[in-house]
Amino acid sequence: MGDIKFGTDGWRAVIGHEYTTDNVARVSLAVANWLNEKSDDSSVVIGHDCRFAGELFAETAAKVLASQGVKVKLAKGFVSTPMVSLGVVKERANLGVVITASHNPPSYNGYKLKGDFGGPLLPADISDIESRIPTVNSVDYDAVLIDELVAEDKLSYLDLEDMYIKHAEANFDLDAISNSDMNFAYDAMFGAGMNAVKRLLPGTTLLHCDNNPGFLGTAPEPIHRNLKEFSKFMYNNELDCGLATDGDADRIGLYDSKGNFVDSHHIILLLIHYMVKYKGMTGKVVTAFSCSVKIEQMCRHYNLEQETVQIGFKHIAGKMITEDVLLGGEESGGIATKGHIPERDGIWMGLILFEFMAKSGKSLEELIEEVYEIVGEFAFERIDLHIDNEAKRLIIEDCNSAKFTKFGKYVVERVETIDGYKFFFDADTWLMIRPSGTEPVLRTYAEARTQNKVLDILADCEATIL
Repeated sequence: MGDIKFGTDGWRAVIGHEYTTDNVARVSLAVANWLNEKSDDSSVVIGHDCRFAGELFAETAAKVLASQGVKVKLAKGFVSTPMVSLGVVKERANLGVVITASHNPPSYNGYKLKGDFGGPLLPADISDIESRIPTVNSVDYDAVLIDELVAEDKLSYLDLEDMYIKHAEANFDLDAISNSDMNFAYDAMFGAGMNAVKRLLPGTTLLHCDNNPGFLGTAPEPIHRNLKEFSKFMYNNELDCGLATDGDADRIGLYDSKGNFVDSHHIILLLIHYMVKYKGMTGKVVTAFSCSVKIEQMCRHYNLEQETVQIGFKHIAGKMITEDVLLGGEESGGIATKGHIPERDGIWMGLILFEFMAKSGKSLEELIEEVYEIVGEFAFERIDLHIDNEAKRLIIEDCNSAKFTKFGKYVVERVETIDGYKFFFDADTWLMIRPSGTEPVLRTYAEARTQNKVLDILADCEATIL
């Protein structure tokens, strides 16, 4: 059997190829070994999302962990990743395991690890577990019966969805949202958020909120190219705001009343603006390297400390558990806020924004204008260039040797290299180049005042580097 490697957010592989019950058992043996070294009385919360065979893989992990003396608390039915993370905290467990491939294509499944603090397990611990994965599985999990584990008190069931609903009810004015004159919509992308939103906001107009492990062939990633049906739906109906979440409901996508996609940079700014100006909250803001410079400007306006970290939410979570952080966010739609868990949560962010609209009586467009009054208008775009690994290596070599002093007509003023290469043309306009660590893909990002200028920068970038 091949090596199993954890990427920026867990181990992911194609179901039936590398992603098998035997390989899930191998990872679970490593997890058990790590937990047993730390404690004689460890416990783990396990959940799965809506992907194919999620229950089978979750039960495989549960059987292996229980067979190694770890107390298992298994979710009833499918759950979101934030539900598992919250469950770890509420149950005072040592670890969380989520069987999910998040926003990956439907042929994938995965294995995420959550720390006892309720967020992504920190990189050093993940590396430690990874180093313990055996070359072969040694547990006959078919001979282990779930009913017997329950009878022997080695496994118990948890209603994580109910736990999450009660937690949300205690933290939001759901009546204000439900009783407002505004009409909200939600696209679950056939993912694990569907039942929670139905329960929390029963008046919401729903799309793709039924069980379909194939996701109609579309990767459940809440970006505009995957949400065009939702965009048209927003445009054609009298709806004020549309929320979308990914397969395990930890990432957010958002639409205004006209069906325009609202990117995560605007969402982060809206959240900061609401929490500080309207709710009087304080704290540090931690954002990933690919985020808008407008976040730094907003933080200066509200006298908040801001820190930029490497891409990958684990770097943000590490700050959230040791410092007073108001918000942690990344360009890909993963955002966490104070008062919850140090974990991305698409539904939670949606509830904050719906509450902001309901309480202020303002449309999403009007609230974005409030943000623009502080930081100015801006646009952002990311284009992934599919090139072979050798071409990718050569381009990164050129970035490293400072070969690129301009891209077309755009002259580079300075470069930042926290995680990739960010070329600034002025204080508000930049281009970023960053290689994917797992695919033959080069990611290019740009921010400028207008969408046309952003696309022009990206076109000049492509012409220059290729």
